[in-house]
Amino acid sequence: MKRETLFLKIAVFLMGLPILALCIFGVPSIAKGVSEFLGMSYVHYPVLIVLYATAAAFFLALYQAYRLLSYIDKNKAFSDLSVTALKNIKYCAITISGFYVLAMPLFYLVAEYDDAPGVIVIGLVIIFGSMVIAVFAAVLQKLLRTAIDIKSENDLTV
Repeated sequence: MKRETLFLKIAVFLMGLPILALCIFGVPSIAKGVSEFLGMSYVHYPVLIVLYATAAAFFLALYQAYRLLSYIDKNKAFSDLSVTALKNIKYCAITISGFYVLAMPLFYLVAEYDDAPGVIVIGLVIIFGSMVIAVFAAVLQKLLRTAIDIKSENDLTV
């Protein structure tokens, strides 16, 4: 295993640990706290759905990044497998952004109730951050697809 990808694989693993801990210990408390804060018990389940769905998309994106690093280790970086991994990362980022767009009315309710507009900014940062990742993955996907096409054309020339 190459040293550079080993470091990146460890970094991908370490990125997932705090989110896993947050999903196990923090998300139920956050959902309960938001529903008690707003005085609406039915808000508990939408908060749980949004947070766990975005966590699932995040873990899927981390898994795809790990697979992409494995392809680099196996000298398969310029293959359709890498393009597929980048496409899946792009879809995961779009999914995370979409869930938080759907949750923005909830962010608005909390911000309006507590008179704290910073709560809306937190939601917008997550939305735009994941959209930046989606655009970056789409650009890399297109660039890699073009490089693969050029490589296949050069392999066919004598």
